[in-house]
Formats: sequence, C-alpha cells, structure tokens
Amino acid sequence: MTTTKTTQVSAEPGLPFVDVVREFDASAERVYRAHVDPELFRQWVGPRRYATTIDRFDARSGGSYRFVQSGDDGLTFAFHGSFHELTEPRRMVQTFEFEGAPGHVSLDAAEIEPLEDGRCRLTVHSTFQSVAARDAMLEAGMTDGMSEGYERLDELLGREA
Repeated sequence: MTTTKTTQVSAEPGLPFVDVVREFDASAERVYRAHVDPELFRQWVGPRRYATTIDRFDARSGGSYRFVQSGDDGLTFAFHGSFHELTEPRRMVQTFEFEGAPGHVSLDAAEIEPLEDGRCRLTVHSTFQSVAARDAMLEAGMTDGMSEGYERLDELLGREA
C-alpha cells in the first residue's frame, strides 16, 4: 500500500533525542488502542518483512512488555521495556530496549492529539542515554522501521473502520 502520509523524524545534532510526528485518519482512541492492545500491536509494529510475536504485554502503568520480530531469513530481534504511564487516550510513556544492544534504553513519551474530522496526530519524544546510543539506533534503521510500521498501522485502522 502506498501512503501519502509521512513520518517526520528529527534528530538534532549533539542532542540525545529523536522526535517523531505522524498523523492518522483515525481517532485518538483508536490509535491509542492500537498501541496498548497486544493483538493489534503485533499486527503493525515494525517492518513488513518481520512477523511479531508477543512474549508479554501488560499494558498498564507499571506493566512491562517483550516482543520478538522474526524474518523468513531466520533473523530474530527482541525488544522489551516498561510502561511508566498510560493515560487513555492521550499519553503513553515507556522505556524501549533492543536486546541486541543491552543497556541502551530509551524513554519514549507519546502524545496523541485529536484533530478535525476524526483524525489525530501522534508525537513521540524519545530520550536516549547518549548521542552515540541515539545515533546507533538511527543507523540501525529506526526511521525506516517506524515509517513502515506506521504505514501498516494506517492499513490496520483502515480495515477496522
């Protein structure tokens, strides 16, 4: 599927942050639910070439998650973190750690803003422990994976409409 929407990613030189902005043709409630419902989450997160398996997903303030992405090429990638704040349908704060680079944890704060015509805007501010850790995630394909995942989320939301 081709989308006209883009995922805007910015990473200012010398700062350990990544900011992401993406609009969706769906309500804030539906986009929030797609982030906290493990069955929905596994259907859209990450690149198409990987299938996602949920190991655990306790979506509540104080809960944790772990998921594994596997490709036909035999490669697997695991990720885990903790949910620090879930305020439906507007705010999600959680940690994120790629198990292939242990100890490099980011703190992600996401805000979902309702827009006109039942649409919404997702804004994510990720804080990394260092500029080097941030740059490593960007170089590993973070931007492409997020963009493709959000395209998949568009498709999922379209099917559920």
